[in-house]
Amino acid sequence: MKNFKEKIAVITGAGTGIGRNLASQLAAEGCHVAICDVLTENLNTTIQICNDIAPAGTLITAHTCDVSDETQVIAFCEAVKQQHQTEHINLLFNNAGIGGGPSFLLSDRDEWERTFGVDWFGVYYCARAFMPLLVASSEGHLINTSSVNGFWACLGPHTAHTAYCTAKFAVKGFSEALLVDLRMNAPHVKVSVVMPGHIGTEIIANTNKILGAPKPADMTAEDLMPFRQWLEKQQISTENISDDELRAMIELNNDNFTNNAPLSAAQAATIILDGVRDEKWRILVGDDAHALDQQVRDDPETAYELSFIEKMLSFLPST
Repeated sequence: MKNFKEKIAVITGAGTGIGRNLASQLAAEGCHVAICDVLTENLNTTIQICNDIAPAGTLITAHTCDVSDETQVIAFCEAVKQQHQTEHINLLFNNAGIGGGPSFLLSDRDEWERTFGVDWFGVYYCARAFMPLLVASSEGHLINTSSVNGFWACLGPHTAHTAYCTAKFAVKGFSEALLVDLRMNAPHVKVSVVMPGHIGTEIIANTNKILGAPKPADMTAEDLMPFRQWLEKQQISTENISDDELRAMIELNNDNFTNNAPLSAAQAATIILDGVRDEKWRILVGDDAHALDQQVRDDPETAYELSFIEKMLSFLPST
């Protein structure tokens, strides 16, 4: 699928970040796009961006959908069929994702399961709903977004990240299993698993909205306690750090994640689309993703030790 013009693409989690940029880049090529997100305000902005740059005759539709709810996913699929007047699609980007549920031992169970529901069941439900439409096309491609946390299950030896990592491992395994399944039963449909490193997106802000977490400025002393405890585990004393200083630290960390990432969401979307054109089943996004992938393969036994992080960082290009 070298050319996306007049193809039909479905993109989940398209309100911001990589999803928004996939939608806009595809729309600019004249690809008909159906997008969904659970945050309507973000979705409306993406629609405006796409409509402003899409060639005349390109159909862009938007749908509010919580991908962790199969009933909503089925309704989304039916709406796409009706609004695009089609019984097939060519591209399905299972991109929606949130963070949350870091500790299996300590985190709130509802938060843990909400995160897992979006990041894994969102992929599963959408693949179930839209697979018949991919198979009905003359050429189709399923693109599932996993993560470097789909092969490395933490954010470092002192930071638990269990719900997200568990889901992303599932997405990776599902995608790899589909390689053989599709080759046997629907060889005209391809599959890719996308594994981004650190990309400048709004996932932290969106996660907080979806999980109902307060903004840093509104955090109470109780809200800040997990961050204090995390700093203490890093051997950083918080005895003389005020709550306001902690709030400022969290705000700065969040801003840095989005604004000072090695790759922008637009750059990531371009890499993904190039990978789809080249029919790559495995799409690593970012130098950090390539370095981490190589290091995990070379030295899996120490993957969760501090020495592993130090060695990995030495492989990354200086900035």
